[in-house]
Amino acid sequence: MSKGSRYLLVSLPTSISPSSHTDEALTALRSTVTNDVGSTFPFAIPNFKIGTLDALVQQAEDLSKLSNVCEAVVGKVSDSLRQILDGDEGKIQQQKTINDKPIDQYLRNFHWNKVKYRADKPIAELIDSLQKEIQGIDNDVKAKFSQYNQTKGALAAAERKRTGNLSTKSLVNVVSPKALIQDSEYLDTHLIAVPNVAVKDFYKAYEELSPMVVPRSANKLAEDDEFTLFAVTTFKKHSNEFVHKCREKRWTPRDYKYKEGGKEEEAKETEQLAKDERKLWGEALRLGRTGYSESAMIWIHVLALRVFVETVLRYGLPLDFVCGIVQTNPKLAKKAKVNLDAAYSYLGGNAFGRDNKGRIKKDDQATSTDMQQAGHLGDQEYTAYVYYEFEVL
Repeated sequence: MSKGSRYLLVSLPTSISPSSHTDEALTALRSTVTNDVGSTFPFAIPNFKIGTLDALVQQAEDLSKLSNVCEAVVGKVSDSLRQILDGDEGKIQQQKTINDKPIDQYLRNFHWNKVKYRADKPIAELIDSLQKEIQGIDNDVKAKFSQYNQTKGALAAAERKRTGNLSTKSLVNVVSPKALIQDSEYLDTHLIAVPNVAVKDFYKAYEELSPMVVPRSANKLAEDDEFTLFAVTTFKKHSNEFVHKCREKRWTPRDYKYKEGGKEEEAKETEQLAKDERKLWGEALRLGRTGYSESAMIWIHVLALRVFVETVLRYGLPLDFVCGIVQTNPKLAKKAKVNLDAAYSYLGGNAFGRDNKGRIKKDDQATSTDMQQAGHLGDQEYTAYVYYEFEVL
């Protein structure tokens, strides 16, 4: 996809050309947009089964809502890919294709997928099918990325335990079982991480923190750049008070019990988490790529249906229209819109007026309200012709 591309879907009656021929109408559309503003390509839409007017109005509303859902899902999958690829835009863009084609190529050569979405089915049935698909994709991608993030978080926590300072890291590789009093009925060994700047204060104060601290029992076990780890022996009767007083001094009591084979078990657990994280990364990336492709494809099909339904509502029957897609950018899209308004405002009847210099007057609030109530406005400003502007991010 050309970075920053914006697309305009435009449907017009073939009567914009003298011959009312589709090819000539597309040529007229190209001439209106002009090549310096954007590139216009045919956008083929099948003739679907048309129901009642009431049904079409409801379908226009349903498609508007579904289009917003699809856009949101595409955005969420895109954000997930960005997260898993650490924001590397080059790699992200490689994953963002539709049916293994660059997005702009897919849109320029769009064809309705008649195998997956049979055009002879009622529009309501197609909407229901598209809605279920986009919801399924959203759920699947969300579940997989959640699983990946949980495992990634668990691995990060395990790594922090292995590489952090003495106040947080795992002690299985630091504390020898010989430094601990185990299975004693009366005595406890407390492991206390003391900031290096407070070590002198610790030596002076620890014996007086609570009753029944074993004198001179402080045993230095390890030291890093920030903390020194001590083992201190107290009588169990006053263990809780000793631990509480240590916290008040901003010394960190470490809860640790020696376990036979604990060192090997922890290393094995970290190794398994690393394997799971790599596996889930690959699965999440594949599902993200597939999810992006499928959700974007569904969105474009929803837009195609919107164009068709709105075309019937706007121009009536018999259905003679031409649909084109304009590839441009956000800045030039405004110029393209001005050109289209200037050429085709007459299609809106009284919805657009002109001032005494022939310039188009925008529709007033009453007109917008009327069109919205009639099901024609949806989620954008009213135009005299069928027009949808979007970006595939």
